[in-house]
Amino acid sequence: METKKSKYDTNPLDPDVERKAEENWGDSGGGTTQQVGRATRDVGRSANEDARRNVYSEAPTRRYDNPPLEAPYPSVFVPPTYAPPAQYQGRQNIYQPPVSDTSPSRSVRGIGIPEKWAVVVPYLPFYIGLVPALFELFLVPRKEGKVRFHASQALALHITFLIIQTLFDAISGITGSSLGGTLFKLAALVFLIISIVRVSKGEPHQIAPLAEPAKWFNDHIEPRNKD
Repeated sequence: METKKSKYDTNPLDPDVERKAEENWGDSGGGTTQQVGRATRDVGRSANEDARRNVYSEAPTRRYDNPPLEAPYPSVFVPPTYAPPAQYQGRQNIYQPPVSDTSPSRSVRGIGIPEKWAVVVPYLPFYIGLVPALFELFLVPRKEGKVRFHASQALALHITFLIIQTLFDAISGITGSSLGGTLFKLAALVFLIISIVRVSKGEPHQIAPLAEPAKWFNDHIEPRNKD
């Protein structure tokens, strides 16, 4: 006799599902469960497993300062041993005076005066040194590198002073005050006296802002005496 169902019985499954399942899976005298599949096998294994078994066989992590591989791994608290970067040394191609290996009392070729005086007279103040500076560049051969260097540097210095003094004179004519020009003349005189003292003592005297103009004068003013 069919079981009477109520209006609340909403089970859509076959009422014989439970019985059929028990018969199929053996819970009520059916067949036994069979073993499925085979034994688990290793995946991704290779013939040489030394590296996998020994974690220290691989190369250690190298630091950015490249220590040797046989060295122990340093502590992170130890500062690196790499050399610090070289400091910027500035321009290396500045026009520099050649070193003279001869006596300063010897006569300079082309002008016949001692070297110690030949390097001093171009720095004479009040634009007096402008004339001997030009004469030395025209008469002294290029072999006299030290004399030509100071002559060309003094020439550039006098021309710079002349240009600046002209500007001060123009400003003085507009404003009616000559204080700036007077102070500049005094500063130029002091600088030229310091230059004379340093050069006469054989000390190096190089005016970096005038390096390029001095080199230009030395290169473009050809001496009459080539030897």
